[in-house]
Amino acid sequence: MKPRVLSAHSLMSDPVRNREGDRIGDLKELMIDLETGRISYAVVSFGGLLGIGDKYFAMPWSMFEVDTDERQLIVDASKEALEDAPGFDKHEWPESPQWWTTVDTHWKGYVVTTTS
Repeated sequence: MKPRVLSAHSLMSDPVRNREGDRIGDLKELMIDLETGRISYAVVSFGGLLGIGDKYFAMPWSMFEVDTDERQLIVDASKEALEDAPGFDKHEWPESPQWWTTVDTHWKGYVVTTTS
């Protein structure tokens, strides 16, 4: 039986793959909407070698499916979609509302699954 809830900690650093099985990156953080208390975005690291030179990308949580059997996250996005997405340096997290609007605009063109 699949769990109904998981700790955020249990998902950190899990691999993120697209539907074709390509490894896109690793989950680094979950961003909580303070008004609703729900997860808004997952932050995924992508690129680089051994954590050097990688960028972070925010992706709407609604795009993710948690695969508890394989301890991974599945997302409806190609590597190319991630390469074109607005990213940020892991040492300089964006805070402006305009940046988050850019993220929302980028991902609106992609298939979004529903997760519970």
